[in-house]
Amino acid sequence: MNDPDPGGPTAFRGAVAALEAARPRREVRLSTMPPPRRPAPFAHAMAASVLLPTEPGTPEEDHEVADGRFVLLHDPAGQEGWNGPFRVVTLTRAELEPELATDPLLPEVAWSWLLEALEARAPGSEEPSGTVTRSGSYFFGGLADRSPRVEIELRASWSPADSWEPAEHLLAWCAVLAQCAGLPPEPGGMAGVTALPRRRGPRSGR
Repeated sequence: MNDPDPGGPTAFRGAVAALEAARPRREVRLSTMPPPRRPAPFAHAMAASVLLPTEPGTPEEDHEVADGRFVLLHDPAGQEGWNGPFRVVTLTRAELEPELATDPLLPEVAWSWLLEALEARAPGSEEPSGTVTRSGSYFFGGLADRSPRVEIELRASWSPADSWEPAEHLLAWCAVLAQCAGLPPEPGGMAGVTALPRRRGPRSGR
């Protein structure tokens, strides 16, 4: 259970302040969300969405092409496998073009983006682990007018180095979220990285 003091230790408060001050690329919108209660004595969670303008003539101003969450866990005593008092836990989800569902390299590519983003912005990160899942939904009967939906989900966690900048970890993850959404890397970003093809139009309901 989290400590009743929402501020927490000085190191945790400083990390939270740095996360709140981070500014990702303009397509990524961040907001705070209730943190998980059990994994660590202290936690801070942020939700993210990648929003893009809709096609001309549609009523919506923008639409979501990917979403996820970034959770910072803190246990002053540390936990097994953390190698320190902090652990970052993330979830990334993006809807893709259906033809990507059969690409055998898709999971490896998505995982390599995370490792490259951490190396570029948060070097020294330890114990990265996670899963990459792709799933497809196909509609029939009264729902047959809907297009097939393919989604990639990347769950990952890692431990910051002893000397770390919390905002850089958040921005590294935001870069991966944007790439999974089909956005090209920003100028000066990771070299040689190609974004996944993005679905055209708003995401269908879950």
